Amino acid sequence: MKFTILGGGLSALSLAYFLQNNNKIEKITILEKSDKAGGICRTYEEKGIQYDVGPHIIFSKDKEILDLMNSLLGENNEKHRRSNRIIHKKRFVQYPFENDLSKLPQEDIDYCVNAFLHNPYEDYEAKNMLQFFLKTFGEGITNTYLRPYNEKIWKFDPSFMDTQMVERIPKPPKEDILRSAKGETIDGYLHQLYFTYPKNGGTEALINAFISKLTAKVEIITDAEVKKVEKCINGFKILTAAGMYEAENLVSTMPVNELVKIYNSDSKTFDILNTAENLRFNSIAICIVNVKKDYAGDNYAFMIADKNVKFHRLSKLDFMGKGYHIDGTATYMAEITYRKNDLYDKASDDELIKDVIKGLEVIGFIDSSEDVNFTALKRFEYAYVIYDLNHRRNMDKIKDYFSKEKIYLNGRFGSFEYLNMDAIIRQSKNLAENIFVL
Repeated sequence: MKFTILGGGLSALSLAYFLQNNNKIEKITILEKSDKAGGICRTYEEKGIQYDVGPHIIFSKDKEILDLMNSLLGENNEKHRRSNRIIHKKRFVQYPFENDLSKLPQEDIDYCVNAFLHNPYEDYEAKNMLQFFLKTFGEGITNTYLRPYNEKIWKFDPSFMDTQMVERIPKPPKEDILRSAKGETIDGYLHQLYFTYPKNGGTEALINAFISKLTAKVEIITDAEVKKVEKCINGFKILTAAGMYEAENLVSTMPVNELVKIYNSDSKTFDILNTAENLRFNSIAICIVNVKKDYAGDNYAFMIADKNVKFHRLSKLDFMGKGYHIDGTATYMAEITYRKNDLYDKASDDELIKDVIKGLEVIGFIDSSEDVNFTALKRFEYAYVIYDLNHRRNMDKIKDYFSKEKIYLNGRFGSFEYLNMDAIIRQSKNLAENIFVL
């Protein structure tokens, strides 16, 4: 039995890693459009500094998957204590926001605490993300941080997003809010408190580790952008930039909205095309900025809700160790999300870089542009799945359609679910174990 996988990111490689142990499978072919595998888990380099597409750190509540990732990396792995901060009016507030309220100006503390203790929304059912925030945290914490930050990262009004992203966030006890306001910082999200990261090679080191464990059963074909997928009597025909391939069994990790466009079958309807067209996602611009001074201290990532700053998150790459540091400097990675045809999409790379430098001035991380040594910017079309109010209904319809077509969907954009690396690998393992019974 043979399998073909469309796309060569983490979801495809981890799926092949698990599938290759099945004696019923004789060959696995991975078709990747880029010149190398990895997807958005690729690592790039600028003047000796390696960086990812966002901070892809390694942590998980799933011990089995966490142990697998760490064992694959072996000695090229280092443990770190997460030190994330929210920058609010040039003050460092420990993440999550509600656990370190005493760092806020007194007027903001009073607003957040009073609105939490006297919350008129807590007895209502939350039907969207904004309602969830108001119900769980009150107007103060919502309007001071949660609402502006989420508007910034998603470029989508949270009142039109469902609760899939946030429904697992617990409501803090009143006692914890009062302790936080009085100066007792409370550690939150304990499974995220420590993480590991490759000493060298960035997140792509994990990709390469998976590849190194693939057997002769697995063939990775690069520069093979999929142009057309056609259902036929014995399976599927796949036209790529590298030629035509036949597939007996097909798994797609490429963006499912793109798959619908190029899939040719008598069963495809306008309704499915329209449903796929209505899936929402964000693109991202990653800007690397190396500067002369370090104002970040021993902190890793900073979340910024201030609308005068274009980037929503800033990561200090030096935090990861010597392999990500140039002596006498600090290197930051700023992230700007955007959607097709919005003003960020239409802005030039130089304009976005200028916006990032201006933002660093606003938050006090540089005194002027003269403090900047060098910059680099890359854009990636597929970054974040947006859970809009129609997402669940749309994806259930598309999953049902491809299930009937005997095409398996896997990965963040293959299944169009917001999955971190550990959840992607877990999804791959589950699919590999159940692929003959689905």
